Amino acid sequence: MEVDSIFTPLHRDISCRARTGTLKLPHGTVSTPVFMPVGTNGTVKAITADDLKEIGFEIILSNTYHLYLRPGTEVIGMAGGLHQFMRWDRNILTDSGGFQVFSLPALRKITSEGASFQSHIDGSRHFLSPEKVVEIQTILGSDIQMQLDVCTGWGSSRKESEKALAISCEWLIRSKTAWEEKLAAGPYRGSLFSIVQGNFFPDLRRQSAEACIQADTPGIAIGGLSVGEPPELFAETLAYTSVLLPDEKPRYVMGIGTPEYILDAIENGIDMFDCVLPTREGRNGKVYTHRGPITLKKAENRLDFTPIDTECGCKVCREYSRAYLRHLFKTQEILCSMLASYHNLYFLNDLVLKARQAIAENRFPGFKKDFLSQYREEQDEK
Repeated sequence: MEVDSIFTPLHRDISCRARTGTLKLPHGTVSTPVFMPVGTNGTVKAITADDLKEIGFEIILSNTYHLYLRPGTEVIGMAGGLHQFMRWDRNILTDSGGFQVFSLPALRKITSEGASFQSHIDGSRHFLSPEKVVEIQTILGSDIQMQLDVCTGWGSSRKESEKALAISCEWLIRSKTAWEEKLAAGPYRGSLFSIVQGNFFPDLRRQSAEACIQADTPGIAIGGLSVGEPPELFAETLAYTSVLLPDEKPRYVMGIGTPEYILDAIENGIDMFDCVLPTREGRNGKVYTHRGPITLKKAENRLDFTPIDTECGCKVCREYSRAYLRHLFKTQEILCSMLASYHNLYFLNDLVLKARQAIAENRFPGFKKDFLSQYREEQDEK
């Protein structure tokens, strides 16, 4: 069936592949490149929906696997979908749960039919097929849903990677058929993204990309990166894979959230990325600054009444000192997690906004170099 394009490319930097664009989704337009905060269980940890809007996020990510297990599709369906359930009126992308199944090797079995696994919560047994995952994400009301795929980790054999890729390609065809049936039945209008796998074998990556292009889903994700591989291999595989994907489709790299990886992705023409890292590190007392990340608990912050980052315009940096945030962390006050997470998300969103501006002015490579030179210099000094 014919599906309208959701992506409009706007401008490409004349000296690299970095680009800006817009995604037209059921809950509003999203400007790209875009970082998506992760709200695994229907909430971005320690952050309210109003906080996310205040920072300026237009889309967040939630997880099908976790929401399927708890609270379950019955609860979310009766609530009117995930948007209503969590009181978020902007866009939501939902991961298929494939990575979560991959991360439970002792509790799961994967065949061409689907993935059988034990819940990490109570040990109960479940089965997810490509069709069931589309059904779950439709009940959630996902603005973008992901196909069920099989992820392989760094160090996997070629035989294992080939088998996983064959299953992922089969599941993509079944996912698309199920998704098209949901669109035809109405009123669901969310988009389906396919996922490039193939581990770190270039020919398997190409084979997977060709399958995704043939499936002609509204967007294409690059999976199987940031799974323990060296940074050099990440950069090499990202660069190789990204050029295989068509310009008219939005490109999404799954699971990256450091400034270095985000800027590498943008330079390679990636439009979307997500990661739990900024909020996880915030809860553990690590915050980003333009001169590199700092650890709040360090004794050097005890009498430091300056902001986290004098170059950051967020409300946390305007109102609170490093000394106060260190005190909150040392006394295990919940407010520390809230403020640190807010700051880290603001920092990454601001980085992406500045990257968009640099792309529009054809100066992205210089912007990236200048940012990382300052950011890494401070890390080198620590």
